[in-house]
Amino acid sequence: MSRPAPIRVVLADDERMVRTALRAILSAEPDLEVAGEAATGAEAVSVVRDLRPDVVLMDVRMPGVDGIRATEQILATSSEPPRIVVVTTFENDSYVYDALRAGAAGFLLKRADADALVQAVRLVARSDSLLFPAAVRALATAHARAHLDPPAWVAKLTAREGEVLRHLARGLTNAEIARRMEVGPATVKSHVAAVLAKTGTRDRTQAVIAAYEAGFLNGG
Repeated sequence: MSRPAPIRVVLADDERMVRTALRAILSAEPDLEVAGEAATGAEAVSVVRDLRPDVVLMDVRMPGVDGIRATEQILATSSEPPRIVVVTTFENDSYVYDALRAGAAGFLLKRADADALVQAVRLVARSDSLLFPAAVRALATAHARAHLDPPAWVAKLTAREGEVLRHLARGLTNAEIARRMEVGPATVKSHVAAVLAKTGTRDRTQAVIAAYEAGFLNGG
């Protein structure tokens, strides 16, 4: 039986030592492959376009085009964009929050240990679960913009879609949600698609961020 193709990763960070350390950690795993590197946000956009990786580890603060703008450009110009994980020194950084709003799949602290790094890459590449849901909740609570009135999409959600959105915020996979709701995975997938359409978001991370901003999840 043949092995599945390795997860191809691009490293984008203006510090060579950081890229070297990340490469050493990821290259030690048989199911991960470092496909390329970039030292600037602009270079990251170009490298991703040429190499078409599965995951990008994106430094949120880089000179010139930062990680937020690079994330926006990659997602806007690729028909099959990679999953982007922003890497940061400070977990409550407003840059990180803006990157999540721009479409990043999650974030990772630079001080994270090797196991956390490897598992994060695997999770965003091959799972439909939210990366570090508690950290996303804390970040959203700290940085979400206040709304005087909830956006129109809140009233458009069905009860089932609202339940699915709450499960997404807890980091549950589609299969786990299906078991909780006692429905089939296809039904959950349909509900998730409806949630994304009604919230006007690209993926579940953005949908959860939008839900916190709208006050739909009440910070919990």
